[in-house]
Amino acid sequence: MVFPLLKANLKANWVVGLIILLVMFMYFTVLSSMFDPESLEGLIAMLEAMPKELIAAMGFDNFGDTYTTYMANSYYNFIAILFPMIYIIVVGNRLIAKHIDSGSMAYLLSTPNSRLKIIITQAFYFLASITLIFFIVTVYGIIISEIFLPGHLEIFSFILLNIVTMFTFYALSGIVFFFSAIASDTKQSLSFGAGIPIAFFVINMLANVGEKTEFLKYFTIFTLLNPQEIVEGSSFTIIAISILLIIAVAFYLAAIWLFNKRNLAV
Repeated sequence: MVFPLLKANLKANWVVGLIILLVMFMYFTVLSSMFDPESLEGLIAMLEAMPKELIAAMGFDNFGDTYTTYMANSYYNFIAILFPMIYIIVVGNRLIAKHIDSGSMAYLLSTPNSRLKIIITQAFYFLASITLIFFIVTVYGIIISEIFLPGHLEIFSFILLNIVTMFTFYALSGIVFFFSAIASDTKQSLSFGAGIPIAFFVINMLANVGEKTEFLKYFTIFTLLNPQEIVEGSSFTIIAISILLIIAVAFYLAAIWLFNKRNLAV
C-alpha cells in the first residue's frame, strides 16, 4: 500500500464524497419527514397527478404500507442509485485515467513503488471510500428514522438493503475502475466507465415503465438490486450479493492484471 498516494486520493476526492453524502442526507431527511401512515394515500394521490410512466420509471409507483418499504421504494430505487453512481464515475476516472492523461502517472511509476502496488492502492481507496459512504448513509438513516418515526424502521432489513446497494456499487465501480485502468485518456475512460453505468441506470428506469419494456430488466445490473424484495426477506438477496461480488472481483482483478501488463511510458 502506498500511503502518500492514499493521502493524495483523499485530498483530491473528499469534497466530491462530502457533496454526495450531503445530497443523500437531504433527500433521506425530506422523504422521512414526509412519511405519515395516516396520510400516505394523500401522497400517492399527489404523485398520481404526474405522468404514470415517469413515476414508474423512478420507482415511486409502489410505496408499500410501512415506513421501511416506503423508504426502500422511494429512496433506494432512485436516489441511492443516482448519486453514488456520480461518485464512482468521477472518482474512478480520477484514480488512474486522469493520471495517465495528465502525465502524473509517469511520475508515480518513477517512484520506488511498484506498478502493482500503485494499482492495488487505487483499488483499495475506491472500495474503501464506497464502503465508508454506505456505512455513513446507513448510520444516518437509522438516526433520522428514530428521530422522525421511532420504532418504525425495520433496522435489520434496512442494513441488509444498504449492504446489497453497496455490493451493487462494488460491481459498478469495478467496471469503472477497469476502463480507467486500460484507457489511454480520460475521454476513453469516461466513454465506457461512465457510459455503461449510465446505460444500466436508464435501462433500469425504462424496465420499470410497464409490461412492454419489462424485458429490459435482463440487460441491467440494477435488476439485482430490488429494494422491495430485500426488505421482504427474499432468498434471492443472497444470490444477488454473490453475483455482484463475482462481478466486482472479476473486474478489479482484470483491471489490476491488465494495468500491470500494459505498456506505459515512464
